[in-house]
Amino acid sequence: MKISYNWLQNYIQTDLTIDEISTILTDIGLEVEGISEVESVKGGLKGLVVGEVMTCEQHENADKLKKTTVNIGAEDLLEIVCGAPNVAAGQKVIVATVGAVLYDGDDSFKIKKSKIRGEVSEGMICAEDEIGLGASHDGIMVLDNSAIIGTVASEFFNLTSDTVFEIGLTPNRIDAASHYGVARDLTAYLNLSSKHELILPDVSKFKEGSSNSITVEVEDSVLAPRYCGLEIKNVKVEASPDWLQNNLNAIGLKPINNVVDITNFVLHELAQPLHAFDLDKISGDKVVVKCVKEAIKFTTLDGVERQLLNQDLMICDGEKPMCIAGVFGGASSGVSEGTTSVFLESAYFNPVSVRKTAKRHGLNTDASFRFERGIDPNITVFALKRAALLIQEIAGGEISSKITDLYPQPIEDVTVELTYKKVNSVIGNVLPKSVVNEILGNLDIKTLKAEGDYLTLQVPSYRVDVQRDVDVVEEILRIYGYNNVVLPSFMKSNLTPNPTIIPHKVENTVADFLSSVGFAEIFNNSLTNPSYYADDAELVSMVNPLSKETEVMRGSMLYGGLEAIVYNQKRMRKNLKFYEFGSTYKALRNSKFEETKRLALWLSGNVEEESWEEKSESTSYYDLKQRIEAIMQRVGIEKYKLETNEDSKFEYSKSFAKGKFNLVTFGKVATSEISKFGGKNEVFFATFNWTTILKLMSGKDVQYKPVTKFPAVRRDLALLIDESVGFDEIKNIAKKVEQRLLKEVNLFDVYEGKKLTSGKKSYAVSFTFQDEQKTLTDNYIDKIMDKMISSLKTQLGAELR
Repeated sequence: MKISYNWLQNYIQTDLTIDEISTILTDIGLEVEGISEVESVKGGLKGLVVGEVMTCEQHENADKLKKTTVNIGAEDLLEIVCGAPNVAAGQKVIVATVGAVLYDGDDSFKIKKSKIRGEVSEGMICAEDEIGLGASHDGIMVLDNSAIIGTVASEFFNLTSDTVFEIGLTPNRIDAASHYGVARDLTAYLNLSSKHELILPDVSKFKEGSSNSITVEVEDSVLAPRYCGLEIKNVKVEASPDWLQNNLNAIGLKPINNVVDITNFVLHELAQPLHAFDLDKISGDKVVVKCVKEAIKFTTLDGVERQLLNQDLMICDGEKPMCIAGVFGGASSGVSEGTTSVFLESAYFNPVSVRKTAKRHGLNTDASFRFERGIDPNITVFALKRAALLIQEIAGGEISSKITDLYPQPIEDVTVELTYKKVNSVIGNVLPKSVVNEILGNLDIKTLKAEGDYLTLQVPSYRVDVQRDVDVVEEILRIYGYNNVVLPSFMKSNLTPNPTIIPHKVENTVADFLSSVGFAEIFNNSLTNPSYYADDAELVSMVNPLSKETEVMRGSMLYGGLEAIVYNQKRMRKNLKFYEFGSTYKALRNSKFEETKRLALWLSGNVEEESWEEKSESTSYYDLKQRIEAIMQRVGIEKYKLETNEDSKFEYSKSFAKGKFNLVTFGKVATSEISKFGGKNEVFFATFNWTTILKLMSGKDVQYKPVTKFPAVRRDLALLIDESVGFDEIKNIAKKVEQRLLKEVNLFDVYEGKKLTSGKKSYAVSFTFQDEQKTLTDNYIDKIMDKMISSLKTQLGAELR
């Protein structure tokens, strides 16, 4: 939000420097994110002066050029070649001297001493459009003969400069979304040390008219709790005066015409949005505030045709909608050059209704920004009077009607109970009661009752964010000054044991591991496109989606990663390893929802980048499985089993489970899923149920165990088995045969070829044995291997090769 220093001075007179004001505003919660200088004319006409054309002769080598000598008050006359048809001797003109910079929108050019068709030119005699003072380029700007030679152009035209504060306004501080609101906060702070008057615009000269030609009806007072209107006739629509244009330009608003500019001025002055309708375009002599009953099309001021819904509150006349209430005006009902009478609207609309309508139509206007955060419902009439007086002053309007004010259920000020003890407890310092009372008064918070330590307070209607006692304490503290709170020299604290499992530390440990082995962390939006899902019955839909692409909460982590993978691959990044911690969402019965914490992995492309040192191999299912097992080891989960999994999102997949809990599902992503995003390369994906992982973690401390001094023994078997048999089945049988001595089972070779019987494959498996108390003998190991071979033959039909 932009706040003009010159504009701010209308409401508080202070000699504080720009930097001092900036510091104070930041300290009281209105953080100044930037300060910039603004000039009413870009460049400030630096290097331009008033001159007099002393001589003017035809250029010898150009029919359309003139040779002139110009007096700018220097010792020597300037020789300037000019192409303007109206240049003549004796004229007072504006001269851009050598070194001056002229601007044309975002473009600029510097005046240099040069030769034009063989004649020296030491400057430029300017037209009004060339220096940003008009649009005419018919000829040079000829000044009144009283203009003094050598006068700096910025002084001659009385140019103004301004300083603009860029304030990062938090959503709860809509009370400060105006120049008067900022001045009000600044005054509350300054009045603790010295008295400053907060100057409210004067509306005492406002006088109502006698007759109303427009009837106002509000059909839904819940969506429009207060609606005010006023008729102004004999208006002359034209350009706004300089002071009004300068104020609007300073905060980045483009002046349109005097009536529209006044509504914008009052909005940024008082935070009350207004809208001016062309009175002659209101059919049926009535204004109706209602929701349209059926979907119809409506063209807004930006020329876009929009589809209205029956939830959209509209300002209508007797025949048609004219304006989207609190959001945007219509193309056919606004003020134009031919307007002579206006109906001026000032209202308080339901914040939730405005927000939903604005989001639904993808609109974000100055009006909707304020309405959807909750403006002051009790300033509507004051703002209406303020705008009416300005229209009367600037556009010559005549206030012809009485004010229509429909406010059936006035919004009452909030009452809050507070104790001085609570103030001191929250702040951590003891504030004198007199200081607390003074700050409350400066903030317009009235004390209705004071009994001992207890206060009953009335919060003004413009402070919609102050609802509780702690909110009041926060207000006291920000005006008192966070920097004024004295920190204690010591701190009392109780040591409480941390839980064994700290989720975020576990996440960081796993994230560090994945990053160390080449994975990149990604963050995807938890809002996603429902078209990705074959079955949307369990999807959690958004009540008010921002777009069709973000209508539901994600039911799977898969699709965000696929989007990222395809995006990178289209930019020649083929070898990708991604991981993401996030949540998935599921709709349950009885309008309940389930959120599950997840860790997802994606692999695509080659295992390593291309290199002369080693051959690059494509990523496989086993690379993914290896990383999953490493993560399981990191989090201390053991004795899980591999299960077959059926999921249409995968071409093939497996799961690790422990008891009844599914820990992780992983496999090769189906081509049909990848093609949704235009991808072609293979992708391997794993999704951990991180909520379950955290529950099953033992939290046991790592214990030191010395390396045994007795050697390990390895035996290898070449097994001919059915294609359907998995390595885990072999591993589980081996563990059952010998639990104590068998330390490791490893698959180190797989053969599937023509030399084998159809439906068969060959596994080369190693078995490592070790006793920590003694050296194992061959006879003892042979007996174990015999039992193991027998079990493999019996249970799996395995044969030794």
